[in-house]
Order: sequence, then structure tokens, then C-alpha cells
Amino acid sequence: MLRFADDLRVYLHREPVDFRCGINTLAALVENSMRLDPLARAVYAFRNHKCLRL
Repeated sequence: MLRFADDLRVYLHREPVDFRCGINTLAALVENSMRLDPLARAVYAFRNHKCLRL
């Protein structure tokens, strides 16, 4: 079981993402599309096109 801090925020990127893109592209999505700091104390979740993976 995972235990998270009480002040930790979790964000979900709603549009599907190609998971082959890599961490730099995902960080750019957080920064540009979600307008959030990718280095902030938060969890950013992404989904694939068929909604089979998160």
C-alpha cells in the first residue's frame, strides 16, 4: 500500500498520452498544457489512448 503526505496534490492529465514519448515530453505537458510546475511536490498521472494504463 502507498502512503502519501496529507499536503500532496494529485493531478490527472485528461488527454491521452503516448507513453513512448519519455519523461521530458511529459514534463513539458505538465508545464505547458496543465500550466503547473513539473518539479513541484505533486503526482502527475497520465493515461493512454485506450484508457488501459495510467
